[in-house]
Amino acid sequence: MEALLLGTGLLLGAYVLVYYNLVKAPPCGGLGSLRGRTAVVTGANSGIGKMTALELARRGARVVLACRSRERGEAAAFDLRQESGNNEVIFMALDLASLTSVRAFATAFLSSEPRLDILIHNAGISSCGRSRETFNLLLRVNHIGPFLLTHLLLPRLKMCAPSRVVVVSSAAHRRGRLDFAHLDQPVVGWQQELRAYADSKLANVLFARELATQLEGTGVTCYAAHPGPVNSELFLRHVPGWLRPLLCPLAWLVLRTPRGGAQTPLYCALQDGIEPLSGRYFANCHVEEVPPAARDDRVAHRLWEASKRLAGLGPGEDDDLNEEPQPEDPGAPSPMSTTHPEEFPVSEPFPGTQSSPDLSKLTHRIQAKAEPVLQSS
Repeated sequence: MEALLLGTGLLLGAYVLVYYNLVKAPPCGGLGSLRGRTAVVTGANSGIGKMTALELARRGARVVLACRSRERGEAAAFDLRQESGNNEVIFMALDLASLTSVRAFATAFLSSEPRLDILIHNAGISSCGRSRETFNLLLRVNHIGPFLLTHLLLPRLKMCAPSRVVVVSSAAHRRGRLDFAHLDQPVVGWQQELRAYADSKLANVLFARELATQLEGTGVTCYAAHPGPVNSELFLRHVPGWLRPLLCPLAWLVLRTPRGGAQTPLYCALQDGIEPLSGRYFANCHVEEVPPAARDDRVAHRLWEASKRLAGLGPGEDDDLNEEPQPEDPGAPSPMSTTHPEEFPVSEPFPGTQSSPDLSKLTHRIQAKAEPVLQSS
């Protein structure tokens, strides 16, 4: 009996050590108020995305839930309005597997929303399920769709600078190897799905890196964020029904809650002072070193060009990155303050002054050189 109690105590102690040191997410701070600012969170009807949207709404932001299912998106928006006490939470339809849907979302958003301060690419899939497409569905949903959406919304992000783009990636990027000759090849079978998922997460990290380079000096910064091991729908969505009763208790014990998984994306979206780290990869609310394949600037640029082709971007649309945004008239009232003066007055931009273009570029080059020697936290 004593041996049994001793063994149980040791197991519990080991579990506590593992949970609080490796599993439990550190709480991440950031801006206390987001009144007057607008955020878009993709895939925000459940899991990490919903918890991310909830925290943004609690801080007073106008939050757009960009989701594929209207029924689930509207239900999530209702829940978040009730829980946060913020009525500025709305649903807009977005299916990242359809480039037509991405363009329709961007058109609807730009015609109805005067601001965009935070864009969080949270939506993603880990398997093709029963879908049989003529393209790489995992790359389309996890990278090409977000790439196109970012490109289409950049003028508004630049107009509202300082603003931020957060791409939710994964530690799986370390297993990714991009094959440009077969980048958009359809995925068949679970082994190809595992590989394609890792490749798409590597694409996320490289996208954030190249986007930071393309946007130097604009006031728009971007980050790749790893939420950690999370007990979410993405984890259980494609698990066979007979296996779920076995995995659910285990997942509850060793995986983070969606609220915990939202901490690092929120850190990247809200934390003051990380602007010089634009383009970097974050985990547990700290910048983390990535393998050589994820910091190869030539590969990042090659992926950028391939992504433009796969996203169907025309020559004229490529100019959006290089166009200077029209500055807002400082004497004119913001549309947000005009529509809801008593609830969401326009607040000041992210604390701190924006670096000049030359200083920003110098900082970026210094960070790029220093990256290999930084230790992961």
